[in-house]
Amino acid sequence: MGLFGKKKTCCCGGCGGQTEAREEAYRVKVLGSGCAKCNELEEAARAALAELGQEPAVGHVTDPARIAAYGVMTTPALVIDGRVVSYGRVLKKDEVKALLQSAQ
Repeated sequence: MGLFGKKKTCCCGGCGGQTEAREEAYRVKVLGSGCAKCNELEEAARAALAELGQEPAVGHVTDPARIAAYGVMTTPALVIDGRVVSYGRVLKKDEVKALLQSAQ
């Protein structure tokens, strides 16, 4: 429960705080504002997951406070299994694939 009885909501205010719970379900997350570079990293991650025969579901964290909670100050960043594995650059599909394989 938030301050003064207000419900906790996400940064957009429209989803009723459901976004945070949904993002935690993802194994792979992209941290970033939603710019072209962040979207490019997300697509590379989806392609790498699909190539490895895994569910190509990638969470995208856009809330600056939640991004900072990961210790990331430069985006885009890639998180695998709750651990930041890359930040500040757009990885290619093969780079993401190698990180996913080493995380298993």
